[in-house]
Amino acid sequence: MHRMASVLAIVVAAPLAAEAQHSPPQPYAGLDSRTVKALSAEQIADLKAGRGMGLALPAELNGYPGPTHVLELAGPLDLTPDQRTRTEALVVAMKAEAIPLGERLIASEAALDRLFAEKRVTVDTLQDASTQIGVAQAALRTAHLRYHLDMLAVLTPEQTARYGALRGYGGGTHRH
Repeated sequence: MHRMASVLAIVVAAPLAAEAQHSPPQPYAGLDSRTVKALSAEQIADLKAGRGMGLALPAELNGYPGPTHVLELAGPLDLTPDQRTRTEALVVAMKAEAIPLGERLIASEAALDRLFAEKRVTVDTLQDASTQIGVAQAALRTAHLRYHLDMLAVLTPEQTARYGALRGYGGGTHRH
Protein backbone atom coordinates (compact mmCIF):
# COMPACT_ATOMS: atom_id res chain seq x y z
CA MET A 1 0.00 0.00 0.00
CA HIS A 2 2.84 2.36 0.87
CA ARG A 3 4.46 1.64 -2.50
CA MET A 4 1.20 2.38 -4.35
CA ALA A 5 0.87 5.74 -2.54
CA SER A 6 4.42 6.61 -3.60
CA VAL A 7 3.72 5.72 -7.23
CA LEU A 8 0.49 7.72 -7.15
CA ALA A 9 2.33 10.71 -5.68
CA ILE A 10 4.93 10.55 -8.49
CA VAL A 11 2.28 10.18 -11.19
CA VAL A 12 0.39 13.22 -9.91
CA ALA A 13 3.43 15.35 -9.04
CA ALA A 14 5.47 14.77 -12.22
CA PRO A 15 3.10 16.56 -14.63
CA LEU A 16 2.65 19.42 -12.17
CA ALA A 17 6.42 19.85 -11.83
CA ALA A 18 6.85 19.72 -15.61
CA GLU A 19 4.06 22.25 -16.07
CA ALA A 20 5.66 24.59 -13.53
CA GLN A 21 8.99 24.32 -15.37
CA HIS A 22 7.39 25.08 -18.72
CA SER A 23 4.76 27.61 -17.68
CA PRO A 24 4.87 30.70 -19.83
CA PRO A 25 6.37 33.84 -18.34
CA GLN A 26 4.02 36.46 -16.98
CA PRO A 27 2.93 38.83 -19.77
CA TYR A 28 4.27 42.00 -18.12
CA ALA A 29 7.44 40.51 -16.62
CA GLY A 30 10.35 42.83 -17.35
CA LEU A 31 8.22 45.71 -18.58
CA ASP A 32 8.65 47.43 -15.23
CA SER A 33 12.23 48.29 -16.25
CA ARG A 34 11.17 50.25 -19.35
CA THR A 35 11.94 53.96 -19.44
CA VAL A 36 8.32 54.65 -20.38
CA LYS A 37 6.28 51.71 -19.17
CA ALA A 38 3.60 51.87 -21.89
CA LEU A 39 6.09 52.03 -24.79
CA SER A 40 8.70 49.50 -25.90
CA ALA A 41 12.15 50.63 -26.99
CA GLU A 42 11.13 49.80 -30.57
CA GLN A 43 7.99 51.94 -30.32
CA ILE A 44 10.00 54.86 -28.93
CA ALA A 45 12.54 54.52 -31.76
CA ASP A 46 9.72 54.38 -34.33
CA LEU A 47 8.03 57.46 -32.88
CA LYS A 48 11.31 59.38 -32.84
CA ALA A 49 11.97 58.42 -36.47
CA GLY A 50 8.48 59.37 -37.66
CA ARG A 51 7.54 55.84 -38.71
CA GLY A 52 3.86 54.95 -39.01
CA MET A 53 3.72 51.93 -36.70
CA GLY A 54 0.50 50.77 -38.33
CA LEU A 55 -1.32 54.02 -37.55
CA ALA A 56 -2.36 54.38 -41.19
CA LEU A 57 -3.64 50.84 -41.70
CA PRO A 58 -7.19 52.01 -42.52
CA ALA A 59 -5.74 53.91 -45.47
CA GLU A 60 -3.04 51.41 -46.43
CA LEU A 61 -5.36 48.41 -46.48
CA ASN A 62 -8.13 50.23 -48.34
CA GLY A 63 -6.15 51.32 -51.37
CA TYR A 64 -4.45 54.53 -50.23
CA PRO A 65 -0.70 54.03 -50.71
CA GLY A 66 1.81 55.28 -48.18
CA PRO A 67 4.56 57.58 -49.44
CA THR A 68 7.41 55.67 -47.79
CA HIS A 69 6.25 52.38 -49.29
CA VAL A 70 5.70 54.02 -52.67
CA LEU A 71 9.36 55.05 -52.68
CA GLU A 72 10.36 51.51 -51.75
CA LEU A 73 8.40 50.30 -54.79
CA ALA A 74 9.41 53.15 -57.12
CA GLY A 75 10.86 50.77 -59.72
CA PRO A 76 7.96 48.34 -60.02
CA LEU A 77 5.53 51.27 -59.93
CA ASP A 78 7.42 52.99 -62.76
CA LEU A 79 7.38 56.33 -60.99
CA THR A 80 8.18 59.25 -63.24
CA PRO A 81 10.90 61.67 -62.08
CA ASP A 82 8.15 64.14 -61.11
CA GLN A 83 6.26 61.49 -59.14
CA ARG A 84 9.43 60.48 -57.34
CA THR A 85 10.19 64.10 -56.45
CA ARG A 86 6.64 64.69 -55.21
CA THR A 87 6.66 61.46 -53.19
CA GLU A 88 10.05 62.29 -51.66
CA ALA A 89 8.65 65.69 -50.67
CA LEU A 90 5.66 63.99 -49.02
CA VAL A 91 7.97 61.70 -47.04
CA VAL A 92 10.07 64.66 -45.86
CA ALA A 93 6.95 66.63 -44.89
CA MET A 94 5.40 63.61 -43.18
CA LYS A 95 8.50 63.00 -41.07
CA ALA A 96 8.80 66.71 -40.24
CA GLU A 97 5.25 66.58 -38.91
CA ALA A 98 5.28 63.10 -37.38
CA ILE A 99 8.56 63.31 -35.45
CA PRO A 100 7.51 66.19 -33.16
CA LEU A 101 4.11 64.54 -32.70
CA GLY A 102 5.84 61.28 -31.78
CA GLU A 103 8.03 63.13 -29.29
CA ARG A 104 4.90 64.69 -27.84
CA LEU A 105 3.30 61.27 -27.45
CA ILE A 106 6.42 59.90 -25.74
CA ALA A 107 6.48 62.89 -23.36
CA SER A 108 2.78 62.47 -22.61
CA GLU A 109 3.19 58.76 -21.85
CA ALA A 110 6.22 59.54 -19.68
CA ALA A 111 4.22 62.14 -17.75
CA LEU A 112 1.49 59.59 -17.01
CA ASP A 113 4.12 57.06 -15.99
CA ARG A 114 5.72 59.59 -13.59
CA LEU A 115 2.36 60.32 -11.96
CA PHE A 116 2.04 56.66 -11.04
CA ALA A 117 5.72 56.14 -10.20
CA GLU A 118 5.73 59.13 -7.84
CA LYS A 119 2.35 58.13 -6.37
CA ARG A 120 0.92 61.55 -7.32
CA VAL A 121 -1.86 60.32 -9.58
CA THR A 122 -5.39 61.45 -8.81
CA VAL A 123 -8.60 61.12 -10.78
CA ASP A 124 -8.09 64.62 -12.19
CA THR A 125 -4.40 64.21 -13.10
CA LEU A 126 -5.19 60.81 -14.62
CA GLN A 127 -7.92 62.36 -16.77
CA ASP A 128 -5.65 65.21 -17.87
CA ALA A 129 -2.71 62.93 -18.67
CA SER A 130 -4.91 60.46 -20.55
CA THR A 131 -6.45 63.29 -22.56
CA GLN A 132 -3.00 64.58 -23.51
CA ILE A 133 -2.01 61.10 -24.69
CA GLY A 134 -5.22 60.76 -26.70
CA VAL A 135 -4.75 64.15 -28.34
CA ALA A 136 -1.15 63.31 -29.26
CA GLN A 137 -2.16 59.90 -30.64
CA ALA A 138 -4.98 61.42 -32.68
CA ALA A 139 -2.74 64.12 -34.15
CA LEU A 140 -0.07 61.58 -35.06
CA ARG A 141 -2.53 59.20 -36.65
CA THR A 142 -4.22 61.99 -38.60
CA ALA A 143 -0.86 63.12 -39.95
CA HIS A 144 0.07 59.64 -41.18
CA LEU A 145 -3.37 59.06 -42.71
CA ARG A 146 -3.35 62.44 -44.45
CA TYR A 147 -0.14 61.61 -46.34
CA HIS A 148 -1.78 58.46 -47.66
CA LEU A 149 -4.56 60.67 -49.02
CA ASP A 150 -1.98 62.95 -50.60
CA MET A 151 -0.41 60.02 -52.46
CA LEU A 152 -3.57 59.53 -54.51
CA ALA A 153 -2.90 62.88 -56.18
CA VAL A 154 0.59 61.69 -57.17
CA LEU A 155 -0.09 58.20 -58.51
CA THR A 156 -2.23 57.16 -61.43
CA PRO A 157 -5.14 54.78 -60.71
CA GLU A 158 -3.12 52.02 -62.43
CA GLN A 159 -0.12 52.65 -60.17
CA THR A 160 -2.38 52.67 -57.12
CA ALA A 161 -3.81 49.29 -58.14
CA ARG A 162 -0.30 47.96 -58.85
CA TYR A 163 0.83 49.19 -55.42
CA GLY A 164 -1.94 47.18 -53.77
CA ALA A 165 -0.99 44.08 -55.73
CA LEU A 166 2.71 44.51 -54.95
CA ARG A 167 1.91 44.87 -51.27
CA GLY A 168 -0.32 41.76 -51.40
CA TYR A 169 -3.64 43.44 -50.75
CA GLY A 170 -6.39 41.53 -52.54
CA GLY A 171 -4.96 41.99 -55.99
CA GLY A 172 -4.95 45.78 -55.77
CA THR A 173 -8.54 46.15 -56.91
CA HIS A 174 -9.52 49.07 -54.67
CA ARG A 175 -11.36 51.91 -56.39
CA HIS A 176 -11.66 55.55 -55.41
